[in-house]
Amino acid sequence: MVWELEAGPVPACTSAEPCGTDWLGLGAAVVLLLTPYWVWRQPRPALVGLAAGLTALVVEEGFTAFERPSALAYLAAVAFSAAGLVHRLAAAGRQGSLALEAAGPVAQPLPDAARTFRRGRLSFVLAALLLAVAGFGYWQAQQVADAYEERAASATHLSGRVTALDRSDEDVDVLTVTAEGRTHRFETAFPEDFPVGTRVDIVVDGDWKALVAEPYDIFGWELMVLGGSVVGLASFVNGAAGRARSRRLRRGPLPVLHVLVREGEEDGRTWVFAADDREGSRPILHFHSLYAFEDEDDPDEFDTDEDGLGADDDSAAAVELGRLTEILRGEGPTPPLREAVLYGVPYAGAEVAFVARDDADAPEVEVECSVSAVRPAVPGLLEPGPRRRERKGPRRSVDEVAAGLTVTAGPRTWRAHGFSRAVGLGLLLVQGGGIWAVLDEGPSWTWLFLVAGVPWLVTVVATALTWRITADHEGLWVTGAWRVRRVPWDVITSVRQSDDGISIGRAKDSAVEMAPMGWAWVERRLGHEPGVERVVEEVRALLLRPELRPLEEAPAGRQGMPVGPPLVALAVLWGAAVLLLM
Repeated sequence: MVWELEAGPVPACTSAEPCGTDWLGLGAAVVLLLTPYWVWRQPRPALVGLAAGLTALVVEEGFTAFERPSALAYLAAVAFSAAGLVHRLAAAGRQGSLALEAAGPVAQPLPDAARTFRRGRLSFVLAALLLAVAGFGYWQAQQVADAYEERAASATHLSGRVTALDRSDEDVDVLTVTAEGRTHRFETAFPEDFPVGTRVDIVVDGDWKALVAEPYDIFGWELMVLGGSVVGLASFVNGAAGRARSRRLRRGPLPVLHVLVREGEEDGRTWVFAADDREGSRPILHFHSLYAFEDEDDPDEFDTDEDGLGADDDSAAAVELGRLTEILRGEGPTPPLREAVLYGVPYAGAEVAFVARDDADAPEVEVECSVSAVRPAVPGLLEPGPRRRERKGPRRSVDEVAAGLTVTAGPRTWRAHGFSRAVGLGLLLVQGGGIWAVLDEGPSWTWLFLVAGVPWLVTVVATALTWRITADHEGLWVTGAWRVRRVPWDVITSVRQSDDGISIGRAKDSAVEMAPMGWAWVERRLGHEPGVERVVEEVRALLLRPELRPLEEAPAGRQGMPVGPPLVALAVLWGAAVLLLM
């Protein structure tokens, strides 16, 4: 599609067909941009989008367009994508048949709480806001177009010759036109349509003038219409699809399955396992879910405080929110497998509900409804299952970690490893490229980005390339970007992983934090144990097991050296070199 958009013919701006508003073309662009997203998430709308894109091409140019290699490649890509979408829909149908067979002939009514659960409201609100933005952009663009038409109707129409084409100080193409002995200058976005020596039509009304072929510039408003329409329609279709699936779920009795469920540790997904998979080793499907509650009409059933909220419910909600926050940050315990009853036919793109206890001691079951389409738990690089997720954060017990450590006389050192240095080198290239891009344009307000961004980049690069933690008999030496800090064992209160770094809590002062120490997300998906996790586990073991600490003090050569100052000098020299080469 991108190749065809680049290689396809672009109509020239002429007096007969000026480059003004083209809302039909903009609508086609909206569909083209939405189609790849729909191919990924919404198979049925994607088939409509693919057909609309081909239809627009044929209507615009006819079937002769496919003589162009890019258009032929686009046709082949559309056919291949459509075949894949049909296959996905057929596979979802087979998944549903297998689920029905597993559930048997018994059907149960949906719990009352799930019947009152409504899907898609947030998507509809977001769609309304974004489509309103698109509507405002359309109105503003039409205001510009109407103002031009009104003024051009009373202006003087002239024909002139293009005598020069150059660029202004603001790097804008400027067209010089001579008509009836007077010279007029016009900014143009399409200089290739007006070669020197050709004749163009212009309209003049006092100090106001315009090219008839390129009468006004509404690119900014068109971009607002395009962006608002794409994201707004995507949200609307998502909400409508979710609402339709939710209605189908509430139509009548549903097949039920006995399953096990577990919350994901990174994004709160609900992962579903077979009832006999007691170890949670092979997830079957996943989706996002929210609790569903029955509508209560009698306020006397609750003991409320002055604000109308149940005090017990409020504190329980706070505890539950804290527990969920810890799980999502990887700081709490691994969520347990819970027995559940799944309502509905699970297949790719389906809607389901389930009932389960929050934990084994909970007196009642809770009802949860899916708020995203069901997805098969396909193992792969970009769809890690809970087995890999369980590796996030320090999960091994202190005793288990301590069993793998031996007492050493000399200091124990952890330093930047391959993944961490790769992150540092990559960010160093970003830093150098950013300095070049900003300075190459000459003095401007964009230099403020350097003031804000370079210090942060230097800190991150220096940390990723050369971080070091050295443990000796008295405490830790923590080497970051700018200094080496001494942290005695007796002031350390906690050691935990913080995103891609480490946070060492102290009794009186603020925590000592250092990041990044790698890229845990990539390391985990490549099948490696993130280096920062191992460091956190072993430092914590030394904190809680003093007998494992090294016997000697760390000499100066083992304490590390920050490289932030040399990197600042390197950045300054690089900036000076760019300025000299301008």
